[in-house]
Amino acid sequence: MPSRQQQVVFSVSGLLGLCCVLTASVSSGLPFWLSGTVLCRTGADLVNATGPELDKFLGPLNYGLFQGERVKQCGLGGRPSRFSVFPELLSAVPVGLHVAVIFFCGVVIVFSSVATGFFFFNAFGRPYETLQGPMGLYLWTFICCVSSCLVMVLFASEVKLHHLSDRIANFNEVNFVFQTYSERYDRSFWLFFLVFLLHGLNFLLIRLAGIQFPFQESKELVLGGGAADLMY
Repeated sequence: MPSRQQQVVFSVSGLLGLCCVLTASVSSGLPFWLSGTVLCRTGADLVNATGPELDKFLGPLNYGLFQGERVKQCGLGGRPSRFSVFPELLSAVPVGLHVAVIFFCGVVIVFSSVATGFFFFNAFGRPYETLQGPMGLYLWTFICCVSSCLVMVLFASEVKLHHLSDRIANFNEVNFVFQTYSERYDRSFWLFFLVFLLHGLNFLLIRLAGIQFPFQESKELVLGGGAADLMY
């Protein structure tokens, strides 16, 4: 059985992992990954709007991985509209990159759940020597860290390199041309950054519990592990 200190540390890590599961699940479905404003370039050019006059041609835009909302402001009042990425915007967004973001969100949720279960299993059970043992916790936590980082990197690439906001704002537009005026990453994006930090903290907590980092055990420990292996 693990010591009392290990039980406490693994229990705290399990609670942090559970928070990561809930946070990643909720964040993935919310339409608050990016928010900003879109300028109706056609209307602004017609009246040669500058300075405060541009406010009449600026409309808010916010979206997530599955849905969003935009307001078209072309000088005659706002026209709000909602949209869904699947299947409405499939011809506008970079589908492969967008699906990759959703895929790694799912990886974060699944492996955070797995890591949470194994944290509690190592705290109160008798872990096996391989993937279910204390060393295996490094593997699950590492996968969660890498996946959450990839979610942020891929989504940022989709926004900046592929100009996702411009594509969404100009989708099915014939008479007007819209241009991104300002944009910033919203709460769902930063919640995934929090998930990344929590898994990084779990990595340190595993070490605090007395489990050596992988590939750092001494040769004496490796050579003397035969008797321990026979017990499992």
